Amino acid sequence: MHRIARFGLLLVLGLVAPTLAQDIVVGHYGAMTGNSASFGISTDEGIRLALDGINSAGGVLGKQMKVVTVDTQGRPEEAVTAVQKLINQDKVVAVLGEVASSNSLAAAPVCQRARIPMLSPASTNPKVTKVGDYIFRSCFIDPFQGPGVAKFAMEDLKLKRFAVFYDVKQAYSTGLRDVFIKAVKDAGGEIVADESYASEDVDFKAQLTKILNTKPEAVFMPGYYTEAGLVFKQAKELGLNVPFLGCDGWDSAETLTIAGAAGNGNYFSTHYSPEEDRPAVKQFVDAYKAKYNGKTPDAMAILGYDAMNLMADSIKRAGGTAGKDIRNALKDTKDFPGASGTFSIDADRNAKKSIVVLKIEDGKTKFVKSVAP
Repeated sequence: MHRIARFGLLLVLGLVAPTLAQDIVVGHYGAMTGNSASFGISTDEGIRLALDGINSAGGVLGKQMKVVTVDTQGRPEEAVTAVQKLINQDKVVAVLGEVASSNSLAAAPVCQRARIPMLSPASTNPKVTKVGDYIFRSCFIDPFQGPGVAKFAMEDLKLKRFAVFYDVKQAYSTGLRDVFIKAVKDAGGEIVADESYASEDVDFKAQLTKILNTKPEAVFMPGYYTEAGLVFKQAKELGLNVPFLGCDGWDSAETLTIAGAAGNGNYFSTHYSPEEDRPAVKQFVDAYKAKYNGKTPDAMAILGYDAMNLMADSIKRAGGTAGKDIRNALKDTKDFPGASGTFSIDADRNAKKSIVVLKIEDGKTKFVKSVAP
């Protein structure tokens, strides 16, 4: 998941008390301010919920764990600075982050050169883990997510004619565009329009008018929540009354807030639903609500939670904090019981997981189905 934000100051969180020498320190870098702050904040909240459980159970290897969080403002250049700080100043043994694929791609080479394992909770662009053998992710990848949405649209919704509207500045969005188009064409569908916008645009009427004139049955928009809500509103104003299809970049309460009633009837893929009838989900949702004043956790929260627990488990299995040993333990992960689902890490350092399809209805998200890899 991924996006470029614009403002905020470098912010270091989680340093209420000095870090003790015996603590195991893990870094988290993410957008805590700026346009995509919803993603970074949710991820950090999930990480800290997991941290509570880890430390209350005695920590790892007889030591308590600490998390240092640095704000990237959603910018690739700040992601690089953040990871350099975590490694060189805070002396972290591993790094969690980022959500945005563009930011992960910028910072991953820093971790790779330093031989510090990096685990992204939510960056879905396949290029991220190709940076090197110290770079991992605990979420599915876009070559599965994009075709999964296409399959759902064509088999479940019985649609064949699609327009595509993507963010030309985001690796996440352009990658999903490519795999969705291929999947639709391979299945005998038709792409009737292929339009683009840029992050932080606010006026989409010219592109939406072009799309309207092609008479699509649905519009695939693999973008982020800030633009998505505005696009839904402007599409309705123009009379483009077909479903929009999206991916996990929409998974924020802000999507519903920005879109209002214009979001109803649209579908998107993501990593979990709080409505899923699984004990692990129910336990996570209850614990999150108890810690964060009744707030319902989004996908970034549960992915942050799972990433922190996986990192702690890997350090435990490594038997120490050497980067090479943690890397090897991450690589050997099999059937990890995450709250978002049980998963293993494959040979390309990616997680094999199902996608969940949600529908926006009456200003809320409704669980529709899971699509297995």
